Amino acid sequence: MQRWLRVVSRLVGLGLVLVLTAARMQAHHAFAAEFDANKPVKLTGTITKMEWVNPHSWLHINVKKADGTTQPWMVEGGPPTSLVRRGFSKKSLVVGTEVIVNGFQSKDHACRPICRANGRDITFTDGRKLFMGSSGTGAPLDGQDPSEKKK
Repeated sequence: MQRWLRVVSRLVGLGLVLVLTAARMQAHHAFAAEFDANKPVKLTGTITKMEWVNPHSWLHINVKKADGTTQPWMVEGGPPTSLVRRGFSKKSLVVGTEVIVNGFQSKDHACRPICRANGRDITFTDGRKLFMGSSGTGAPLDGQDPSEKKK
């Protein structure tokens, strides 16, 4: 009886590990699955929100359009721990801060109701520039990623 309970406990534990691993793997994706390397974007806007969540952080900005209206954008960045190591902090990404974000638009190019992009780097009004992308995701290699291997 005791042996049977140990076997069942191990099977349940293994099942939980598999379920949790599959959910995490499904949540994480490669750059090419969602973003268009042939559709670079340069967004000038104001930070409305910053989500420090795994596996990717999300920077929300309002971009002023030519007609004077604003378009909300969600810009995917690297994991929070990577951003912190690169010099980001909650103080540098305060709501209302003006920024310029270079990146790549989503493959669907849809902006209903929010446009989405993968952020490559962010430039602040004082000239500071920080790399906000994820390394090794399949994003175009352009020398901006400090951990990118030089050819």
